[in-house]
Amino acid sequence: MKKLVFIFLTLCLFKFLPAQELLVDVQIQHPKIQGIDPTVFEEMKKSITDFMINRRWTDINFKIEERIHATFVFTFNSAQQGGDKFSGQLNVVLQRPVYGTDYNSVLLNLVDKDIEIIYTPFQPMNFTDNTFSDNLTSILAYYAYLMIGVEMDTYSLYGGTPYYEKALAVTQTAQNTTYQYRGWQAMEGTKNRYHLVENLLNSSYQALRDFLYTYHRLGLDVMAENVDKGRQAITKSLEDFKTVFDKRPNLYLLQVFLETKRQEIINIYKEATPAEKVAMLNIMKEVDPPYGSRYEQVMK
Repeated sequence: MKKLVFIFLTLCLFKFLPAQELLVDVQIQHPKIQGIDPTVFEEMKKSITDFMINRRWTDINFKIEERIHATFVFTFNSAQQGGDKFSGQLNVVLQRPVYGTDYNSVLLNLVDKDIEIIYTPFQPMNFTDNTFSDNLTSILAYYAYLMIGVEMDTYSLYGGTPYYEKALAVTQTAQNTTYQYRGWQAMEGTKNRYHLVENLLNSSYQALRDFLYTYHRLGLDVMAENVDKGRQAITKSLEDFKTVFDKRPNLYLLQVFLETKRQEIINIYKEATPAEKVAMLNIMKEVDPPYGSRYEQVMK
């Protein structure tokens, strides 16, 4: 009887404990790699999952139903150094529930092509802010902070700033290592981890963070109760794309958001008024010209 009471009290206590922030579905693909024990990738998946979901990334007490949902798909194309060094890419998909619906809106859908990691099964994965332990934990911490920041920006105007700053700190620490891993350096190109977080913190492109808040909090969340009012806010938010496009049309962050939101925007405007459709088309055909014909589908 005492044992049953203990179990009951433990379950009750667990029920009211704050949950960690992230719920990440990790997938590992390795179609081109031969000669590596498959259990290495199984253990890698488990280690990454545990690292992402069991660590506290903020001081905010999330309820279980408030956890941030994401999918990480690692695709490794090569293995070196006796099978413990892997290179490939990572597809990050971040989703957010829409108020009053069972619909999840995708906030990020990007591919990081600069994944270089060393992984040994059963070794602990440790990460400390402002300290570089290894490239895998730095990449995971970077995306944890980045995803939390983007999610927070959709609920509170510029609410993600502290987490972008943490992601930037991860970047700066990784830049100063002896071995220069790809993806962290400003001079490598314009589409990598450094530039993504730099774009988010750069005041010149702040309109894209305005977009995150207006589109999701004032737009999608409102549409469940007032479709017209919510869609009006979304139409206004699209002007933020134009603001940034006029400054820097090839900005990495702008391209990420366009790629992520393109089909959702088309779906939203299929039932819009003719005037709203025209307003959307005038903006999106200018800022996303390769896909102009897809936006025109709303007129059919």
